[in-house]
Amino acid sequence: MKMYVDYDTVFAYLAGIIILFFLGKFFAVPMKIAVKLIFNSILGGIAILIINFIGGFINFSIALNFITAFIIGALGIPGVLSIIVLKNIFNV
Repeated sequence: MKMYVDYDTVFAYLAGIIILFFLGKFFAVPMKIAVKLIFNSILGGIAILIINFIGGFINFSIALNFITAFIIGALGIPGVLSIIVLKNIFNV
């Protein structure tokens, strides 16, 4: 029984592996950014819960939703201050 190598198949597999490698590299960076944004949004939600707990003593609260959590998570302390200022300006 003779075994022979079909070079077309070998090159096709190599091309597929190289393409998968570059696609993985291409999508790795946006995934890192997305994971970081999700993590920061979760931290923003926790910050809103803490603000609402402390603000409950002085009758102050911030709505806990994805937008406010994202703003606070992405901007940090300036995001908290901007949400508080906007809440006081619009009296919501």
